[in-house]
Amino acid sequence: MKNDIQDVRYEPDERPPLALTIGLGLQYATLTVAGIVLTPAILVGAVGGGEAYLSWALFAALVVSGVTTVIQSTRIGRVGSGYLLLMGSSGAFIAVCVAALERGGGGLMASLIIVSSLCQFILAAKLSLFRKIFTPTVAGTVLMLIPVTLGPIIFRKLKDVPADAEPSAAPVTAGLTLALMALISMRASGAWRLWAGALGMVAGSACGGFFYGIYDTKRVLEADWVGFPQLAWPGLDLDFGPDFWALLPAFVLVTLVGALDTIGDGIAIQRISWRRPRAIDFQSIQGALSADSLGNLLSGLTGTVPNTTYAASIAVADLTRVAARVVGICVGIIFVLLAFLPKLVAAIVAIPGPVVAAYFIVLVASLLILGIRVLMHDGLDHRKGFAVGIAFWLGIAFQLEWIFPELLQGRWSDLLGNSMTVGGLTVIVLTQFVELTGPRPRRLKTELTAANLPRIDSFLSDFAGRGKRSRELTDRLRAVGEEMLLTLTRTEEEGGAPAGRHLLLVARNDGDAVELEFAATTDDTNLEDQLALLGEQATGPPVETEVSLRLLRHYASSVRHQQFHDTDVITVRVGPAASM
Repeated sequence: MKNDIQDVRYEPDERPPLALTIGLGLQYATLTVAGIVLTPAILVGAVGGGEAYLSWALFAALVVSGVTTVIQSTRIGRVGSGYLLLMGSSGAFIAVCVAALERGGGGLMASLIIVSSLCQFILAAKLSLFRKIFTPTVAGTVLMLIPVTLGPIIFRKLKDVPADAEPSAAPVTAGLTLALMALISMRASGAWRLWAGALGMVAGSACGGFFYGIYDTKRVLEADWVGFPQLAWPGLDLDFGPDFWALLPAFVLVTLVGALDTIGDGIAIQRISWRRPRAIDFQSIQGALSADSLGNLLSGLTGTVPNTTYAASIAVADLTRVAARVVGICVGIIFVLLAFLPKLVAAIVAIPGPVVAAYFIVLVASLLILGIRVLMHDGLDHRKGFAVGIAFWLGIAFQLEWIFPELLQGRWSDLLGNSMTVGGLTVIVLTQFVELTGPRPRRLKTELTAANLPRIDSFLSDFAGRGKRSRELTDRLRAVGEEMLLTLTRTEEEGGAPAGRHLLLVARNDGDAVELEFAATTDDTNLEDQLALLGEQATGPPVETEVSLRLLRHYASSVRHQQFHDTDVITVRVGPAASM
């Protein structure tokens, strides 16, 4: 483990010098503020919204992003990750929000965002229960379909230039932006890659302004340096009519996909934030989801685009080796201050439509690749591959009205006309079908006490016998069951956990190996960290509390410990000796 120590300059709990904190805060804000501002600008522009609502939506997006970034970094109670994670407007919501604005206005959109945020609060609180449904396979499929849904909106923006502009204005500015972003992204390294989007938009805007006059300088000149926008809150639509129910599944699915993205970001930031690698803290992941949910709720209440965690913050933290949460607090404060500086915001909103379209082409392309990476990282066997393939093509077909469009009218058109809704629901149904029709796992529920060792031993012996497992593997299963019970009950005997806990043991066959899942009341000790630390102990006879851990490491092929607020889930894979 000593060789695995990372070169981290400042861990989350440490405080860098004030000058470094402010400097990094400004760098983070510069990299991400364009995404926060342009997303609601595209949304309002797509439906022809007024100037007053645009100003309000931009102001609200910056304030909500700032507040939730501070909460995400500080971790107030069970809300927030406690890591350097930035929050900002989510481009994944553009398509569904445009549909809501067109069908029922800002009030309908706000109501849908609020209700879908409540679903994410439930997911955050009960993450241990939903981990088998909202899998990486579902997330990857929906991420791949986001570009399909956003395509029409982006390509409309590509032609968004004044009527008297030269015919070459749109293709030249968009082409320059896209080419420069591609060049920097593919050939540059280090910090330069992080600036690809900003440099591309600056170059495209400069070209549009100097040679074609399509950069809206009038908007920038008329904007105040400091000010508060006119109140243009769209209100809430509480009628819950047919339009609401038709669009709700799409909002919920996009919200859950955003949650899965937050889970990935939460895991990634933990991986790079500590000098000594640690097991993933899923309580922190739940906190990140709760902060994300709070951001969506505030976005709905204020009538702007929902937000999500920004992966750019992870890239900067990895590059600078500074993961101090105080930097995140600084960035959040800068976002809020920017909300009261209309001229700076106007300079971003004035960017020509073709330049913005080119920027989002790169963004959605990265979402497509991210979806593929999520699928490949999770493992894509023939069953998952079939489910993803069918879901992807059905999503495209329904989005483009290739499948019996004459039969899909009214509310069915709203429900099935969104590729993310169709694709997401399809892959969930197919993957759950595989889960439900596969080899049935066996379960044992008992009190978590040492006195129940005979029951656990008998359960594992019977399971191995039914599966015609070898004597050697049967002995390993029984040994793992004993050591896990001793490890879990020792904490209670030492006063580290409340009495009266229960244990759910699930055993399932996985090829030539067996997967055991121990679900128990939450404990503060992570077995993965304990097992990793065993290799660093001083020489000499092991202390009594380490014996079970050493035996567990000997018998098990792998141990994964997921700690949630309400449950510990410890997954132990036990294979034959040849696979160890």
